[in-house]
Amino acid sequence: MTESARSFPRSIDLLSHQECQLVVVDVQEKLLPVIPQGDQLVKRIQQLIQAARVFEIPMSCTEQYPKGLGPTVPELAELLPAPKEKLYFSASECLGWGAAANMVDSRTKIVLTGIEAHICVQQTALDLLALGYRVTIPADAVASRNQLDWEIALKRMENSGASITTTESILFEWCDVAGTGEFKQISRLVTGKS
Repeated sequence: MTESARSFPRSIDLLSHQECQLVVVDVQEKLLPVIPQGDQLVKRIQQLIQAARVFEIPMSCTEQYPKGLGPTVPELAELLPAPKEKLYFSASECLGWGAAANMVDSRTKIVLTGIEAHICVQQTALDLLALGYRVTIPADAVASRNQLDWEIALKRMENSGASITTTESILFEWCDVAGTGEFKQISRLVTGKS
């Protein structure tokens, strides 16, 4: 079955890979060591990046003051385009997209991941929402040093209009249908089987 063979409309709340962009915020060498379960965070972000490659989803990466916080961790940097440096906590300005209504293509759904959830991720999400983007936050692919900061950030972003979900949920929304080559690649990413 292909998407064109669908006999019912797909919910606008689901993530179509044709409408998405992936943004990885500030997963840097001096920040990651203070993040609880940082290795799991990196694993989830790697899954999102690898899936974005499968579906040719545009990706952006940012670094907060890399002179002080170091570069993006190597295991992500090797998979991402060159990072955009920033000093503002929100990445919206350095991404340079402007209002969603002015986008040339239809990629106005943003999957936002990285650290820290309550600072740079949250401020970026709130700014992108104000610009008219639909923002999705994979809860297992954003983190903060403190559990309470992470929890409150997710609640605040959701209350402001962001959708909170998980990495695996996003991967299968991008797939939409089983039985395709893309589905098989995503299934291998999720199960860890080659």
